[in-house]
Amino acid sequence: MFGDMMNMMGKLKETQKKVEETKKRLDTVLVDENSNDNKLKITLTANREIKSIRIDDELLKDKEQLEDYLILTLNKAIEKATNINEAELAAVAKEGMPNIPGMDMFK
Repeated sequence: MFGDMMNMMGKLKETQKKVEETKKRLDTVLVDENSNDNKLKITLTANREIKSIRIDDELLKDKEQLEDYLILTLNKAIEKATNINEAELAAVAKEGMPNIPGMDMFK
């Protein structure tokens, strides 16, 4: 039993290391989101760090319109990045989970 516990702890440490490596890799995964009319383009990482924002000159003439565009497009980009982030981290975590009786009901 003690050996099983040590094996499980080793597997958990290995999984933790893989999760950290995945988080670093997600810094290099870029997510692009454009407004429907392509007047605004936002690029961020899968870890939800904004890398660039491209704004059409036409939007600079209307502050309120620009704010609306930013809110809508940023929210879509963040949602897309979050989905990628969660899927990648969940896959690594699931792969590294020890086989604990009864835990399969949480899939």
